[in-house]
Amino acid sequence: MYCVLTITKYPKYFGWAGFLSMAIFRLFLFLNKKITFWKLMGCGKNGTFDKTPDWRQWALLAAFENNETVPSKKVALQNQLPGFIKKYWQIFNCEQLHFILEPIEGHGTWDGKACFGKLPKTTEFDGIIAVLTRATIRLNRLSNFWKHVDSVADQMADAPGFIGSYGIGEVPFIKQATFSIWQSKEHMKAFAYTMKEHREVIQKTRKENWYSEDMFTRFKVNECGGMIDGKNPLK
Repeated sequence: MYCVLTITKYPKYFGWAGFLSMAIFRLFLFLNKKITFWKLMGCGKNGTFDKTPDWRQWALLAAFENNETVPSKKVALQNQLPGFIKKYWQIFNCEQLHFILEPIEGHGTWDGKACFGKLPKTTEFDGIIAVLTRATIRLNRLSNFWKHVDSVADQMADAPGFIGSYGIGEVPFIKQATFSIWQSKEHMKAFAYTMKEHREVIQKTRKENWYSEDMFTRFKVNECGGMIDGKNPLK
């Protein structure tokens, strides 16, 4: 299995087209039989993990079954994603950043599904790694969750081995996800388990039962093409 995560940014005054795409794209994704799992998501303000949505920036995650070699970005985007969606992005002159990802480790579910298949909890892989953490936050735990977000995000930005991150989500405030990229698994673990603030948040989520559902997945980054705000995190 492999995944395509696309972050798009619409030109100024065309944020409404991104908002509209969240409704229109659903039909084309549903009808594409090559796609086994998909999610249309918004992004936090300025593309970061934030309570305020960025109406110009949006995300599409699509997973494909494939028993052969993970395809190149060109093949994945030209032959797999629905043509209408790609044309829509072109019409509105969107900036696009595409990640071709191979799920390698993880646990948990998304909408009750093991959307990336059955994965081992750990492997020997230790190259550049991407991490997707997502959760549905219980309504009575929203304040607990959000009051810890800024301090953790600030620490992550300065953590050794950190390359970049994007705050994405299906529903503002409630269904949230973070996609982050690290130089290695050891760098990611050092932040997750040795940084005081983040370690305390992990402990609180378990002790206070913040989430009704959560998922944690690590990916091998096969390719990263395109740019957002003129930047590509891996180039």
